[in-house]
Amino acid sequence: MSQKEIPAVEENKKSLNFIEQIVENDLKEGKNDGRVQTRFPPEPNGYLHIGHAKAVCIDFGIAERYGGICNLRFDDTNPVKEDVEYVDSIMEDIQWLGFQWKNVFYASDYFQQLWDFAVQLIREGKAYIDEQSAEEIARQKGTPTVPGTPSPYRERPVQESLDLFHKMNSGEVPEGKMVLRAKIDMASSNMHFRDPILYRVLHIPHHRTGTAWKAYPMYDFAHGQSDYFEGVTHSICTLEFVVHRPLYDWFIDQLATGDYRPHQYEFNRLNMTYTLMSKRKLLQLVQEKLVSGWDDPRMPTLCGLRRRGYTPQSIRNFVDSIGYTKYDGMIDVSLLEFAVREDLNKKAVRVSGVIDPVKLILTNYPEGQTEEMEAVNNPEDESMGSRRVKFSRELWIERDDFMEDACTGCKKDEDGNITEVYAEYDPQTRSGMLEANRKVKGTIHWVSAPHAIDAEVRLYDRLFIVEDPAGEKEKDFRELLNPDSLIVKKNCKVEEYLAGAVPLDSFQFQRIGYFNVDADSTGEKLVFNRTVALKDSWKKQNS
Repeated sequence: MSQKEIPAVEENKKSLNFIEQIVENDLKEGKNDGRVQTRFPPEPNGYLHIGHAKAVCIDFGIAERYGGICNLRFDDTNPVKEDVEYVDSIMEDIQWLGFQWKNVFYASDYFQQLWDFAVQLIREGKAYIDEQSAEEIARQKGTPTVPGTPSPYRERPVQESLDLFHKMNSGEVPEGKMVLRAKIDMASSNMHFRDPILYRVLHIPHHRTGTAWKAYPMYDFAHGQSDYFEGVTHSICTLEFVVHRPLYDWFIDQLATGDYRPHQYEFNRLNMTYTLMSKRKLLQLVQEKLVSGWDDPRMPTLCGLRRRGYTPQSIRNFVDSIGYTKYDGMIDVSLLEFAVREDLNKKAVRVSGVIDPVKLILTNYPEGQTEEMEAVNNPEDESMGSRRVKFSRELWIERDDFMEDACTGCKKDEDGNITEVYAEYDPQTRSGMLEANRKVKGTIHWVSAPHAIDAEVRLYDRLFIVEDPAGEKEKDFRELLNPDSLIVKKNCKVEEYLAGAVPLDSFQFQRIGYFNVDADSTGEKLVFNRTVALKDSWKKQNS
């Protein structure tokens, strides 16, 4: 049963995911004074992708559903990789998905509070300055089965650590020369408790604070405290942070002065077939010009999906259909494609577009005559109305639809390619006029040649040729790129109704698929991106 056929009462009884169950139980028990507050905390070092959409939907969705608030907080603790460009794109993508934050915060808003907390830990003998190299620190941390060995600086006097900590931020200490570490338990079974690094030195201007800071907090130190400073009740993240949760709680316990505590909950991240979610590898594709940019329609970025023609509702429906669990798995990309087909089927105007045109001349149709026919814009939605479509002696048809034995003649070029087709016109085979005792071998679509508009059509397919490109350890991921992920058709013909189409408008090209107008379109030529074919033919081709 498709989603649109599910009765409303059944939708209302839809089972809650485990995070919603936690929130409802907390509300029933009166925790957090009945408050629900979440946050979406992206690092501004890349564009959001479909995996982030899953986090966006749960963070903002929980707040919406239970009358709470969700803040947008940029985790900008690493000036090496961060840029204002990414901040702007993240905000645009969240709003495009249909969500709105209550407040915008930055981890850098809390640099002074985090610094003060770090000073508190040093004064309490719970943190020290370590001058070992990164390699030495890694070696002395031990292994999951072998306890770590204490740093030779672990018992450094408090005042000495305080003095050095201030020097770390004054510019006197070179990068990599020293770090601030928490003093917890070098024998802990949880490797994150083995004196984790809290601060490191970076002599790089920050996109918001400039050169005010030289010592920057690490993610584990900044994240939970930022939640606490903001009043977050439910800190939702992905499963890789399960092992970080005890450290998250330890820091909060050192900082909190009352009963309030934010709590961290983890869900499974999105892994999808034929797709890479690594921002580092996506950045490589962009920098090495293997794709046209972050918004290349083959990319899993939200701006790429938007440019390709995916709708916000289709992505939200997809995320809702796969759900949230406590175990990782692989989601078939065909489920995302199904979601956009289902959404566009209800919204997209049906039009005629010819991708590989050949001219058909109806020899028994009067020259110079033009007829107009009524065409329904979308049979799924009568309110979308209809339009007038022109029919004439000369038509453009798909080359694949040409059958030489059904024609009265044709022209070919020197290479044997069909350039022109001749046939006779039978008005009784027109749509809606076919007599009950008459049958046709098939249906073709066409565009009146004198009224056609030139267009370029970009046929996009999956970016990788293997189901799990991240799991292919023997090959570089760039070797797994699909050479047919983009095929450009430059001499296409579309009906004149599309003359007024603007970027991001979506249409169904009858018998072909769903397409949308690309921003590269000009007044002289429209450019269309194939969002998705009408049916999933990938598995059949690759089985």
